[in-house]
Amino acid sequence: MPQPRLFSIIDKAVYDYKMIEPGDRILIGASGGKDSTALVEYFANRKKRQDADFSFTAIHIETDFEACTMSPRLRAQMQEWDVDTLNYFVDVENRIKEGFKMSCYWCSQQRRNELVHFAVKHGYNKIALGHHMDDILETLLMNMLGKGELSTMPPRLNYAKYPLSIIRPLCYADVETIKAHAKEQGYISTTCTCMYQDNSGRKDARARLEALTGGDRAAKRRLFDSLRNINSEYLP
Repeated sequence: MPQPRLFSIIDKAVYDYKMIEPGDRILIGASGGKDSTALVEYFANRKKRQDADFSFTAIHIETDFEACTMSPRLRAQMQEWDVDTLNYFVDVENRIKEGFKMSCYWCSQQRRNELVHFAVKHGYNKIALGHHMDDILETLLMNMLGKGELSTMPPRLNYAKYPLSIIRPLCYADVETIKAHAKEQGYISTTCTCMYQDNSGRKDARARLEALTGGDRAAKRRLFDSLRNINSEYLP
């Protein structure tokens, strides 16, 4: 039986960026949304291959906001894939310094920091995150228009200060492909809906990406590929 189209797309990204290598111990950030759930499913299926020479663990960073928790039904679904999901609590709100206010960005940074610290402490050498091609291109537009900077989330980032790499195996997958896969597989996913969310910048970038590409996956892929085909002779 052929594997799902999404998994073939992920396979290509994994190969191109050497995301999975012999002996890897990989920590997957499992938020409970469709993206990270698809990532966990992919790793569970890849682990069954005869040449699989890696291990992985899915971890959910729990916060003090009930709206951002992973449902018991989704945990049960992951157990059907023979994936045990660790739960790690972070008291995000009490970390806010005086004079600052709670925000989605702050919460995200705290959870990411905990992922890094957990990985280093427990001997993982890679962290897999569920950012897809749309996320990467939206971040590109946000940085270009907001910071005047050509940068985004790379498919593979090797930390200088830690023996650790961040990998984004969904980097070639657009959001519609992931949605279609999740619908076909009947995912029960969770989306954070806490009162502190402020994604106006992300929503604006999403609308701009839609205007640029018309939602066409091939157009998005060309935009993504342009980041690797830089003709500096024709740049300022």
